[in-house]
Amino acid sequence: MRSLRVVSLFSGAGGLDLGFAMTGKYRIIFGNDVLISAAETFSKNFGLKLEVPAGGGKSRAVPGVVLACDVARVDFSELKNSDADLLIGGPPCQDFSIVRGPSWDRRGIQVKRGRLYAHFVRALVALQPKLFVFENVPGLVSANKGVAYKTIIEDFSSLNLRWPEVRRVISSNNNRAEVRGYSLLFSRVVDFSNLGVPQKRERLVIIGVRRDLVGEEFSSEFCRLRDIVEAHLSGAWGLFRKYPVTPIEVFEGKPLNELGDEYESVMREWEGVWRRVGTKRARRWKEEVWDALTFDVIEDYVRVNGIRLSDREELEEAFEQHKQLLKELGYLGRPIQSISPPDGTNELPRESPKVVDRMRMIPPDENHMFVRGTAWEVEGKGISLVYRRIHPLKPAYTVVAYGGGGTHGYHYARERATLTLRERARLQTFPDSFLFSGRKAEIRAQIGEAVPPLAAKRIAEAVFEVFKELRL
Repeated sequence: MRSLRVVSLFSGAGGLDLGFAMTGKYRIIFGNDVLISAAETFSKNFGLKLEVPAGGGKSRAVPGVVLACDVARVDFSELKNSDADLLIGGPPCQDFSIVRGPSWDRRGIQVKRGRLYAHFVRALVALQPKLFVFENVPGLVSANKGVAYKTIIEDFSSLNLRWPEVRRVISSNNNRAEVRGYSLLFSRVVDFSNLGVPQKRERLVIIGVRRDLVGEEFSSEFCRLRDIVEAHLSGAWGLFRKYPVTPIEVFEGKPLNELGDEYESVMREWEGVWRRVGTKRARRWKEEVWDALTFDVIEDYVRVNGIRLSDREELEEAFEQHKQLLKELGYLGRPIQSISPPDGTNELPRESPKVVDRMRMIPPDENHMFVRGTAWEVEGKGISLVYRRIHPLKPAYTVVAYGGGGTHGYHYARERATLTLRERARLQTFPDSFLFSGRKAEIRAQIGEAVPPLAAKRIAEAVFEVFKELRL
């Protein structure tokens, strides 16, 4: 089967695209992002020519190029003859996010950024790819009390004319009847840790197939395709839902059953921290967490993740799957402290003495609240993410793109504070060979905004099965 041609919008550094490329079955023929640094990263890793259009007019989308400009400027007319098989992308999510700010600041499709997805619809109208993959934050489902999600689903289905950007494309085609809508094979929030990502990261994934290729919705053929996609993205094919991959594994390059000494060394460093901090919360941590530790990596892993052991064979099979996943990502046998990528992403961040001192008092899976009422207190902070350490044996909390004041992500080792950019990239499952461009803050944003490539690869595998079934 030939390589399937992919057009990418809102590409960022290319986490979603990389997952498709990693299968060896797809070829990225075009990308676009408004940020030059992200487009540079995309260009270097996918071999597309970087173009930064001057002026404010239209910019031609042509095969073999990544355009660094506002998507509203992109003219897709010259891509029509490229016979794109697939359109992928996830518009910036600030106005849909359930993490950022109060409800009045999350107005979804009522504001310009929330309507950026209309350009995704515009590309569907112009290119009419066989399938599309759309990714976004879970907050999209509830934005505007569900109206935003309903509107977007309707637009994908019928390619509605509500947006001026879409109407212009349809009018230029001169024949509305030729514009075909899409049936949705999948539209669900997926927890990527169920697919082997060592991070608790939930995202809405929508996969659509052009309606003329599958006939009526809920026909036997349509339902078979839907079941194929659901089986791939449910994680039921592996044991990661029950036995999640952990930060210590991707940092050390070994499966958990080979990390007993490393784990015990990490946790022993925290002995007596409750006496130094001296608060009620610290004493409770000693009783509920420290006193429950066995310092056996397997027993503690099972307990902190609430795993009910079925049998020893299943546990051994789970760790074999962990090992194969580390091999798939290129991490096996490559502890992160042993690598020095040329983009400088594994250099230890500069830390203020205040931050270093504070983090020595905050144990794994705790945050700034642990030192509330002490000399290490951070005033005016009420968000659980702030100065929160990851736990070596639990999927990391979501890697974020922006924010100061203790939102950078913190290592589980007591003598470490902020994660390196490469550690963040491993939590996102970027291969070490993937190199980033830009300033450190820009790279942080590229990593935090990306779809984990491993999750994207699982999506790509599901989509490929649909192409095979349809014999396209």
